Amino acid sequence: MSQQMTPNVTDGATSFADLGLRSELLDALSGLGYEEPTPIQREAIPPLLQRRDLVGQAATGTGKTAAFALPLLERMPDGDRGARPTVLVLVPTRELAVQVSQAFHSYGRGLGVRVLPIYGGQPIGWQMKALDRGVDVVIATPGRALDHIGRGTLRLHEVKAVVLDEADEMLDMGFAEDIEEILQKTPPERQTVLFSATLPPRIEGLTGRYLQDPVRIQMGRESGPPGEAPRVRQSAYMVGRAHKPTALGRLLDVEAPNAAIVFCRTREEVDQLTETLNGRGYRAEALHGGLSQEQRDRVMGRLRGGTAELLIATDVAARGLDIEHLTHVINYNVPSAPDSYVHRIGRIGRAGREGVAITLAEPREHRMLKTIERATKQRIEVEKIPTIADLRTRRLELTRATLNESLLEDDFEHFRAVVESLAEEYDVMEVALAAVKLAYDSSGAASDEEEIPEITHKPERYGKDRREPAGRRERRGRTPDRGMTRLFFGIGRSAGIRPQDLVGAIAGESGLAGRDIGAIEIADRFSLVEVPEAAADDVITALRRSTIKGRKATVRRERDAANRRSG
Repeated sequence: MSQQMTPNVTDGATSFADLGLRSELLDALSGLGYEEPTPIQREAIPPLLQRRDLVGQAATGTGKTAAFALPLLERMPDGDRGARPTVLVLVPTRELAVQVSQAFHSYGRGLGVRVLPIYGGQPIGWQMKALDRGVDVVIATPGRALDHIGRGTLRLHEVKAVVLDEADEMLDMGFAEDIEEILQKTPPERQTVLFSATLPPRIEGLTGRYLQDPVRIQMGRESGPPGEAPRVRQSAYMVGRAHKPTALGRLLDVEAPNAAIVFCRTREEVDQLTETLNGRGYRAEALHGGLSQEQRDRVMGRLRGGTAELLIATDVAARGLDIEHLTHVINYNVPSAPDSYVHRIGRIGRAGREGVAITLAEPREHRMLKTIERATKQRIEVEKIPTIADLRTRRLELTRATLNESLLEDDFEHFRAVVESLAEEYDVMEVALAAVKLAYDSSGAASDEEEIPEITHKPERYGKDRREPAGRRERRGRTPDRGMTRLFFGIGRSAGIRPQDLVGAIAGESGLAGRDIGAIEIADRFSLVEVPEAAADDVITALRRSTIKGRKATVRRERDAANRRSG
């Protein structure tokens, strides 16, 4: 029988010294700024020091790496430790291997611990030499570990403890047989530790076969004081597929994340969305299985260095990533399983910082949202997508904040002569207003003119007719507002057309202003734009003589297109 432990998170006075850790580790923790253990560390360290096997269910960001690293380092003997590793940590990805290796090295610096991460994508010859020189702790991906075992360069007969970190992720990635083969190569009396964000039946099977009377600790994300708001704000927005890029851009403008991951289902969707967002002025990077390790490293370097602010990724490519300054996780589609949702949002809200999890859901995905709520026992608020007016208000707030910061910190002497000369011709207030308008316009405030239709949580209207193209369903189901008519443009998303391209072309060639233009719908090969009925013919005439993004496009009233098809 395994022992179930109920976390005792009320004893905030517990210190690392109270846990019985040696002075070298306490000095390292103090130097890193760690003041007291997290709940998972308080509960896991004592049984691990007693050499008990342990199963820990803990979300990313709860401090689980230190929870297993510190007690394993505590047992490191002084003096000569020999050449063979005594601790083996298995992780799903290269990025996590590097992260865990850095943690072991930081904690064990005063002990002179020898730590080696081994993973694919790194020259195996260098790893072989490092293993031959001697290591204490090996952090490995399962595939590369088996490669070294087969070559005889990684020998596990002296291993005292094995840690399976992110165990559910490793099983999801197909490493089940590799893990079992590796465990069978280690001494049967070893200590085995398993940490996982979720505990599906496959994990329980692995536990039953390879762990002896394990202590079980189930720990969610560390909660704040009673009455404090959750550190991860979770929300969802109902939006049709055709309007998702615009909705995402609107939310990014309003939220203004320091760094965000946007999860997509396929690598094709990742590439397309990355191109779209970069076209809208964001600094986005794509990450998926089609990239080489060198390309992945460059992408992550740009994100961590602040030269990119958005990472557009698939689940598989993003596994094991740890981005310190990440503030937002955005699901471009509703995840197909609650476990995926848990893993995604586990990357934010760490160490007391606030995080935001946003999900863009199509109406048919509303039921899956409810399934995720039930599985996670957490409320996902369904909110309305910000309107253009909301966005403009937000940008005005940001403009004001930027100007306020500049007034407090900047030196304006170089610009005094310009202001003084303008003040001789204009009122100072008018000069200030013009300057504020320039600052506001430079934020891209006029680039988003597409109003997104509001969608309620009703079932889809078309029942079995789901194969009909989404653009055609939207055209049939919506009529223009009073006094407006819809124009058909024979150019669409496949040509890189965005709402602002259509607005710019119409406003630039006709007498209409951007605010006069109504709803815009963009499909792959065509676009529909609402304009005032009285100006429709003038717009058609003007645009027949011009190009949109360098291309000539057919422009006519939509009913003309319908009549031609029916004829």
